[in-house]
Amino acid sequence: MRIAVPKEIRDGEKRVALVPDIINKLTRLGYEVSIESGAGNHSQATDEDFKSAGASIVNGDVLKDADVVLSVSSLTPAQMSSLKKGAVTISFLSPVTAVDSIDAAASAGVTAFSLELVPRISRAQSMDALTSQALCAGYRAVLVGAEMSPRFFPLLMTAAGTVTPAQVLVLGAGVAGLQAIATARRLGAVVSAYDVRPSSADEVKSMGATFIDLELEALEGAGGYAREMTPERAAKQRELLTPYIAKSHVVITTAAVPGRKAPQLMTQAMVDAMGPGTIIVDLAAETGGNVEGSKPGEVVVTKNGVRIWGGKDVPSQLPFHASSLYSRNVVNLLTLLTKPAAEGSALALNLDFDDEIINGSAVTHAGAKRNGGAK
Repeated sequence: MRIAVPKEIRDGEKRVALVPDIINKLTRLGYEVSIESGAGNHSQATDEDFKSAGASIVNGDVLKDADVVLSVSSLTPAQMSSLKKGAVTISFLSPVTAVDSIDAAASAGVTAFSLELVPRISRAQSMDALTSQALCAGYRAVLVGAEMSPRFFPLLMTAAGTVTPAQVLVLGAGVAGLQAIATARRLGAVVSAYDVRPSSADEVKSMGATFIDLELEALEGAGGYAREMTPERAAKQRELLTPYIAKSHVVITTAAVPGRKAPQLMTQAMVDAMGPGTIIVDLAAETGGNVEGSKPGEVVVTKNGVRIWGGKDVPSQLPFHASSLYSRNVVNLLTLLTKPAAEGSALALNLDFDDEIINGSAVTHAGAKRNGGAK
């Protein structure tokens, strides 16, 4: 069976779905791996690296006759339509935004898996690409904040006097937020954090940060995510957070609700309460933004001198390690889908929809849409 890895064609996407050092795991299973020429250039994986690892390099249509297609972004509708019936795709495939690609996959008889839909259970942790990429985003967010800030992050004792540490506030203590906390602490900042889930307080404290308790109702959701809040709850939260935001030098926002627009955590009035030279890093800018006025891929400067960095393709800004982690997530899912070949028989895929991971992450199969959001 043949695995194909095309070049990513979405603007700003620098990751690749497969890295050379994991190809031998696939070839041992019995797959042939074909990589489109130049697919790994941004992630420091050359065509020669892929060849040395046992893959073949294709100049031209790498999708032709592919049994499995691995990508980061979803394939385009045209690419989906070009696949043979029964082919399998694994990628990020949002059921509520990639509508045309999902329609094309269903029409072509393609079985499309979305890594966004992998259930958050212990057995699926090694396949959880949302988590691995959020880790990259949280790390990158702090580097951006430190680079843009006119302040040192750490406390410094110098002959010219003492430099006080920066005050960093992280809103959202999921994977991205916790990684942001850890990175800011390593750089020497004084870090505080807030999350609507009180259960995250111990994790925040374990990293040396202060957890802000606003004494509001908990918003624990399924799978470890936060659930959506009412407008009244959101307004009260913003009111209570404003004093903490006003005294911060760098604010990093990471809050997201899967499949929905990002919650607005900071209004313009809250931004106006911050001092000149302060920095806001909005990791949710691509999904509506946690901060009023943020724009994905842009730095917005307010009248009072606050700079708001809107995140866009943030994991792709660390393409080497983001690709490496993503590649392992993909291969672990593909391994679950692979039926070991019996002696003398051909390799086959085992699409066992009684398995909750396979059932939960499959968006289309046999000409039908399986996911409720896609329907």
